Amino acid sequence: MNDNYTVLAVFEYSTEAQIIKSKLESENIRTMLADEKTIDSDPLISLAIGGVKLLVHNQDLDKAIEVYDEVRPYHKDKNGNDIYCPNCHSTRILTAPPNRKNIFYMLFPFFEKSKHICNHCKTIFK
Repeated sequence: MNDNYTVLAVFEYSTEAQIIKSKLESENIRTMLADEKTIDSDPLISLAIGGVKLLVHNQDLDKAIEVYDEVRPYHKDKNGNDIYCPNCHSTRILTAPPNRKNIFYMLFPFFEKSKHICNHCKTIFK
């Protein structure tokens, strides 16, 4: 990969990446995609190669993060209502990365309960 670019986000399908890429480019942010053609040729290998990577030029990274945070999809509850952070009451809630400190969850990750993380204050909660 080019040293002048940083991965902003990873997507399972190239269409998702293209939408965000278009928005960033409309804001004059330099972008490029990695592994797009490989996944387009065989979508089943997306998880195996780590998805489509959206790269942003290092000089545009701060602006790109701002724009991406405004347009990215945030989680809702089962009824489609916003989820609020218990700390700062933000509705910018994402899925927290798995913890997997226990060997059981390393072997059987589907038993681990998913947690949320606030994209504003980084509080992790259930």
